[in-house]
Amino acid sequence: MPVNVPLGPLLDPAFHVGTVPTTWAELLGFGTGAVNVWLVVRQNILNWPIGIANVMLLGLVFLEGGLYADSGLQVFYIGLQLYGWWMWLYGGDGRDNLPVRRTRRGEWAALLGAGAAATAILTWALSVWTDSTVAFWDALTTSISLMAVYGQSRKLLESWWLWIIADLVYIPLYFHKDLKLTGVLYVVFLTLCVFGLRAWHRDLRARAAGEPAVAAA
Repeated sequence: MPVNVPLGPLLDPAFHVGTVPTTWAELLGFGTGAVNVWLVVRQNILNWPIGIANVMLLGLVFLEGGLYADSGLQVFYIGLQLYGWWMWLYGGDGRDNLPVRRTRRGEWAALLGAGAAATAILTWALSVWTDSTVAFWDALTTSISLMAVYGQSRKLLESWWLWIIADLVYIPLYFHKDLKLTGVLYVVFLTLCVFGLRAWHRDLRARAAGEPAVAAA
């Protein structure tokens, strides 16, 4: 069934790309999203408050675009952003800054199991309760993103690979839904994820060698 919610002036057009309008929420989401990922690459704690603003803006964009799972995902993101904020400050062994590390085998099993279950449940729910035309892809990207942001909150190196996989699906999905600026944003995200993977890997190797951390705090 269609979901019609009045979402206010943030969904008024800021400009048009051809005949397709780009809303203020999408434009502001573009800016905060790019800054957010860059700060994550740098392991800068300010990524978390900026990330909260970003997910609130993108939640409006996704709801308007009929990506209901992605829209609902933003609510969980806020909780995970707060959790990640706390973990980066106090999650180290001595309740100090959290170091980058690799994902353990048991963590992979739990993440993959939860991701598969979430994809199946969300696909069914979106097919039955909404008018979504991309139920499986919406559910899949939502599940992978939740896995990735949890990994990011724990500074798991492989969380970047999860973001890369998600972005490779998100980019054509957003262009298909006429969210062109958001699609471009995710191309930027994909590029930053590659830089993030390399930067965190360097930091991990430096810590293993007993050298100063490479990434900026």
